[in-house]
Amino acid sequence: MNPKIAEIKDYILPLRELLLEHPVYKQLRHINDLNILMEQHVFAVWDFMALLKSLQFGLTSTNAPWMPIGNPKTRRLINEIVLEEESDIDIEGNPSSHYEMYLQSMKQSGANTQQVERFITRLLSGYSHKELLKFNVEQIKDYTLEFVNTTFEIIERKKLHEIAAAFTFGREDLIPDMFRSIVKDLDKNFPGKLDAFRYYLDRHIELDEEVHTPLALQMIEELCGEDEYKWLEAKQVAVKCLKARIKLWDGIEQSIKKRKIDEAFI
Repeated sequence: MNPKIAEIKDYILPLRELLLEHPVYKQLRHINDLNILMEQHVFAVWDFMALLKSLQFGLTSTNAPWMPIGNPKTRRLINEIVLEEESDIDIEGNPSSHYEMYLQSMKQSGANTQQVERFITRLLSGYSHKELLKFNVEQIKDYTLEFVNTTFEIIERKKLHEIAAAFTFGREDLIPDMFRSIVKDLDKNFPGKLDAFRYYLDRHIELDEEVHTPLALQMIEELCGEDEYKWLEAKQVAVKCLKARIKLWDGIEQSIKKRKIDEAFI
């Protein structure tokens, strides 16, 4: 392993452990608890694609006429990841983005998809994401909004090595172990009710661990190279992203607890 990669991994290990042992996972005892998580986490699934497409836009030629932009190795790395994230195969054997798979999972479990679907509809109608986030048109939970804003703050700095660090250390290198924490009790608590969600989680674990994380780590190496300052910025972004995820999980945990308290007094 590249010693700079190893250094970042060692530095962020305490934050990773906080996430992997987060008490929110133990709160997922009822289908309504899981739905609360999904209704917020879906925005993280959506803004993940913003990170990915920003990398593709910066590392490859996406306009006509085509031009051989950047490093061919890095172009291949990002295009391989885009192929599977934007047009993977869903549980029914049909091409689907992972965002669309997640919506399918939410609908099967009975989670409310209206908020995120209205948000996407507004984007398709011409509203900018900046307007929708600034004025919080869809009344997204504060902790979820803060998570998404953190993602776009990194994107809008337009430093590809920082975006790649957010993508790699805040998502691809984290997701397999994080999702294992969810999958562990899923079948026990909700047998036969969440086939689509289980498929989504298993697919992410398989792809991210075996394919995407090694590719993403190679991309970080290519983008940071021998530049010490870029490696430092990559480390800082990795920390920022993990702290943002912890705050998101904290918020979801509190929402689940509030639901249980509210139901106890009905």
